[in-house]
Amino acid sequence: MKWLKPPVFVLCLAPIAILLLQAFHDQLRADSLLTALHLNPDLGANQIEKVTHTTGDWILIFLCITLAITPLRKILNQPWLIKFRRMFGLFAFFYASLHFLTYIWLDQFFDMSSILKDVAKRPFITAGFTGFVLLIPLALTSTAGWIRRLGGKRWQWLHRLIYISAIAGVVHYYWLVKSDVRLPLLYAVIVTLLLGFRVLMAIRNQRRQLAADSAQPRAAFRPTEAAKDAE
Repeated sequence: MKWLKPPVFVLCLAPIAILLLQAFHDQLRADSLLTALHLNPDLGANQIEKVTHTTGDWILIFLCITLAITPLRKILNQPWLIKFRRMFGLFAFFYASLHFLTYIWLDQFFDMSSILKDVAKRPFITAGFTGFVLLIPLALTSTAGWIRRLGGKRWQWLHRLIYISAIAGVVHYYWLVKSDVRLPLLYAVIVTLLLGFRVLMAIRNQRRQLAADSAQPRAAFRPTEAAKDAE
């Protein structure tokens, strides 16, 4: 499935490409193309808000896609899907970085004192900032080299931070909107289902392990009984 990676990669870049076309539609003469795609030819009246909301949506979309890889791989019995998990996770971090950069640059103009006050005063920013920070070590340790350095188990435990990051992202979105909470609730349902699947799988694996452990003494006991009968 290596041939599928390049087109998927290009598709993952489509949201930022559309934002750039909308931002520079006059210079790029992209109005007709955007209209043909049934998209707004520009970023609208509040350009910063448009970029912030678009990148924020795609963070959650890519987090959900990343979390969906394991359930789909197991349910559909398609192990090749795992090859795309790292790509989707890194794109979640990419759009999170753009989202954060939009806030600290275009919204706050790198005024650190204002940013810190905003983080402390508005809980939804604190939740979003937490989700972003948790993605940083995951992006930095996403390579095979880091898996070898940390060891498989420790690497897996570290990358479970994506669960907390996804929850923080949903909370951030829910607290951000003031009236229409349908979309953040939809993300909440999706994340809950994806994390619930993992909980069920962990319980099933634990029961299997307990059953296997309890079967070992019986298996060791049977030859002894057979030997006694032979005597």
